[in-house]
Amino acid sequence: MFKGSMVALITPMRADGSVDEKAFCELVDWQIKEGTEGLIPVGTTGESPTLSHAEHKRVVEMCVEVAARRVPVIAGAGSNSTAEAMDFARHAKQVGADATLVVAPYYNKPTQEGLFLHFTAIADAADLPLFLYNVPPRTVVDISVETVARLATHRNIVGIKDATANLARPLHTKATAGASFIQLSGEDHTALAFNASGGTGCISVSANVAPRLCAEMQKAWRDGRFAEAMAIQDRLVPLHDAMFCETSPGPVKYAASLLGRGTDHCRLPLAPISAASKEKVRAAMTAAGLLN
Repeated sequence: MFKGSMVALITPMRADGSVDEKAFCELVDWQIKEGTEGLIPVGTTGESPTLSHAEHKRVVEMCVEVAARRVPVIAGAGSNSTAEAMDFARHAKQVGADATLVVAPYYNKPTQEGLFLHFTAIADAADLPLFLYNVPPRTVVDISVETVARLATHRNIVGIKDATANLARPLHTKATAGASFIQLSGEDHTALAFNASGGTGCISVSANVAPRLCAEMQKAWRDGRFAEAMAIQDRLVPLHDAMFCETSPGPVKYAASLLGRGTDHCRLPLAPISAASKEKVRAAMTAAGLLN
């Protein structure tokens, strides 16, 4: 169920900063029609830190409604407050999401025991599959392989989004958490290499603007058409570079705006990307065949 090309959805916003619900719903439908195999609303790319709780929940609701069970929805439910994350997880369960994605608590700097207790409490709060999200550059803390293995024994903790870009991690996680524990890359550049190390797919930023290419790459790999998958990978590398030429989701929201999918507006403290970065994004999208 949780495999292939999955997208860390942007949250389109109007120029005044309000959530553009129409653009979001159109984005979700387009993603599914282009072959995306899973939807992740209100994660980092969805600007969850600056959405109100009401906005966060509304975005999840819209995603579930538009997806209409065509593909799984993994609702972002992370917070550095365990109580808030529990509330988001309960809401995701209530509105029909298929799973939650819960990031390691940022700023607090919990110990490994604190991480274990945090994720366990959220997994206990809602009877829904839960994916851990490990992204140390944003959270400062790293969920260790040993802690992942402990958490994997919980009936609701089914997998991890690994954004460390450390390709030894999935090997060690598979050895300690077991082959049935679902591992998804959270870093576009490592999507195929991660699969080769035990992964089953990627939660992608680039898929916001290149959903068909990302989906075709994952399906080609899954079907054993490795040369084809690697050729698509080579085509996408400049796009991946451009999507992170400044702090995400600034570049990808600008890229989406070039496709007519919302404005490039991000909420503060994210600033508009520079003119030079805009040129990098436009050039990468043109080279990938995404712009005429």
